[in-house]
Amino acid sequence: MAQVADRLQPWLATLDGRPRGGSRWLQDLRDAAASRFVELGFPTVRDEEWRFTNVSPIASSEFRPAPAARVDGDALKAFVYADAPLRVVIVNGRFAPELSRTAGLPTGMRFGSLAAAASDHADVVGRYLGQLADAGSRAFAALNTAFTHDGAYVFVPDGAVIEPPLQLLFVSTGDPSQPPTISHPRSLIVAGDRSQVQIVETYVSVPGAKHFTNAVTELVAGEGAIVDHYKVEEESTEAFHIASMHIHAARASNVSTHAFTLGGRLVRNDIIAVMDGEGAEATLNGLYLVDGDRLVDTHTTIDHAKPHCPSHEVYKGILGGNARAVFNGKIIVRQDAQKTDAKQTNRALLLSDHATINTKPQLEIFADDVKCTHGAAIGQLDEDALFYLRTRGLPFAEARDLLIHAFAGEIIDRVRIEPLKQALETELYAQLARDLAEVDAA
Repeated sequence: MAQVADRLQPWLATLDGRPRGGSRWLQDLRDAAASRFVELGFPTVRDEEWRFTNVSPIASSEFRPAPAARVDGDALKAFVYADAPLRVVIVNGRFAPELSRTAGLPTGMRFGSLAAAASDHADVVGRYLGQLADAGSRAFAALNTAFTHDGAYVFVPDGAVIEPPLQLLFVSTGDPSQPPTISHPRSLIVAGDRSQVQIVETYVSVPGAKHFTNAVTELVAGEGAIVDHYKVEEESTEAFHIASMHIHAARASNVSTHAFTLGGRLVRNDIIAVMDGEGAEATLNGLYLVDGDRLVDTHTTIDHAKPHCPSHEVYKGILGGNARAVFNGKIIVRQDAQKTDAKQTNRALLLSDHATINTKPQLEIFADDVKCTHGAAIGQLDEDALFYLRTRGLPFAEARDLLIHAFAGEIIDRVRIEPLKQALETELYAQLARDLAEVDAA
């Protein structure tokens, strides 16, 4: 433990400056998480779950806490779906009421600052905050919990159907000319029994900004709840982004989450879904576009703890330049989870001879009456498909672009919020056009 503490020496002073005050239970949660982070230290490539992702650029850097800052509301319109009719805006980890839109909510619903909810809605926040995120074995979750103060809070009462999508918009204002900053965004989403809600969780920063976003989201879906969740990561290509999402699905609930990774120098997304009620259903989809020397690492876990729980998972990646990607998809079927039906697919398209991906599907099955399938495919564009399109009169570049758009379109078409779908199409295809132009120029 002493050796770990020595390696963490620059971070110990940062921990001493973590938030304090508030309810006793909240301070105890922070203190326990801080102690655990010091015990764990940062993961290394010797850890199985991190062997393809070296976080030493984070561990060896000195980040200053992101300062309070103001953001021009008009500047947010440059990002993907940042102008939602209902939104909570968090700037450098702090709730920004002047940018948020929370008027006209149904009776009993809460949508706003997590810090405020910790005091005025303490019965719910105290019950769920920190209960899903595993600060005991996940160093970055422990670090986030140690700094938990403000963030986004969503509470949907039993039976409520929320029609407009709710946006959680996290903004980092790191200045490229200043030392890098760090923020620890926290989100708590509680959907009551038989409720319905759509949520878009977006992370943005100005181009060239150097910062570290260490985010944790906890999502609780009550019995019969329907939650449709989207995450869009559109931060600077100089930014570090480490995030974990923890889902607890009760009986007969239906939770879907779709992750779109468009930015970041080093990005790690952990998604852990526990299906803890009979008949619960989970869908995990994702699409990432990575180029240059960037790295995107995705680890998913779907834990089938009860019987009759279907799950569906499709992740796709498009890699160019010297980019690297990691996909690790784990499906766990507990002994009592009979009649499980789980499907997992991972596909990666390499636009460059220098791009690489490591993919690892995992099945841990302890029940005997189940149906589980997984498949992984990595490669370049299908030469036969290219040849077919060219025989129909398409030039090479148009045929190639058509196949790439079809590859990405399978995930984009699953987006149920039309303005978000259109915005994602525009941004993804603009990035693809830039990447392909570089390929053609090489």
